[in-house]
Amino acid sequence: MAAAARCVRLLLRPRRYPLLSCPLRTSPRLLCVATQQKSTGQNLEDYQSQNEPKAEASSAEKIFIEEKAKLEEQLKEMTDKYKRALADTENLRQRSQKLVEEAKLYGIQSFCKDLLEVADVLEKATESVPKEELKDENPHLKNLYDGLVMTEVQIQKVFKKHGLLKLNPVGAKFDPYEHEALFHAPMEGKEPGSIALVSKVGYKLHGRTLRPALVGVVKEV
Repeated sequence: MAAAARCVRLLLRPRRYPLLSCPLRTSPRLLCVATQQKSTGQNLEDYQSQNEPKAEASSAEKIFIEEKAKLEEQLKEMTDKYKRALADTENLRQRSQKLVEEAKLYGIQSFCKDLLEVADVLEKATESVPKEELKDENPHLKNLYDGLVMTEVQIQKVFKKHGLLKLNPVGAKFDPYEHEALFHAPMEGKEPGSIALVSKVGYKLHGRTLRPALVGVVKEV
């Protein structure tokens, strides 16, 4: 309090501070600061210059925060792009692997189709032999028939080994993905929609229909 009173008395002396004699109702704190600056040889500009580093520091901090936010946003975008690229690469790898596996499984389907004609010929040959003629008195025909049957059995084993299965769907429900209807006819004692006759057997390769069976389907009376 004594220091403040001394500052006021110094300001009230008209011969030393003529310009400060009028605005005495201004803030005493500013008057005191001005007096202290006068007594220590400092001016108001020197006092204000002391606050400039704080303003500069605040501005630099604001710029740093803005740059940090920009970098964090760029990092987030790059991370998202990296994750999407990884996902796309993984999907491409899985699709490529699936295509390779399917090529291994179904690459022989053209060859299998050609062999199906051979199997059909063997089946027709065995069916054309009259069963009453297969006697010991006719050994040549019997041996030929047995050879054809063994060949047919062996070729079916080879087919099965490579995933080729025979479809003989007599009595089964008609499936348009596995069967091809040649005709529809009413039949007593047969369920409508079932297969009553197989004109030509079908085949599936690893679960995929290679050749549909040619069938006759029962319709409602």
